[in-house]
Amino acid sequence: MERRRSIARRPSGTDGSDYSYRMVVDPRYTRVAQAKTRLSKLISLQAGSQLLGVLCALLSASWKNSSNKVFIASIIVGFGSLIIGELGRRNSRANFLKLYIVASSATAVLSLERIVTRDLLKLWNFYYTGEIQIDVSVEV
Repeated sequence: MERRRSIARRPSGTDGSDYSYRMVVDPRYTRVAQAKTRLSKLISLQAGSQLLGVLCALLSASWKNSSNKVFIASIIVGFGSLIIGELGRRNSRANFLKLYIVASSATAVLSLERIVTRDLLKLWNFYYTGEIQIDVSVEV
């Protein structure tokens, strides 16, 4: 029977003459590692913002005894995108990372929708009451 080769030995065919080639290819792998590190930081920041969103949703629900379904949907989609993004980062799956981009963008749009509509309604009410006050002051 043939003995198994030790893993610690240098594979056949690499006598060190390919050193210059490996130095040319090496920066590509460092860029991938740096991008994964940046993505990891981004995912952790998004997780923190999602936790703040959950806290705001819980406080809002406890004070008003009502829930905003769009905001809750954005939280659910956000946590789903975090899971998909982490799986894509760990396994280097391009399709998961593309889905992460779409899902996290949808989360941002849903969260901004709540903020924009609430603030625009306040602004509209302020403008409307200001217009009435101006009309009343002119008529008097």
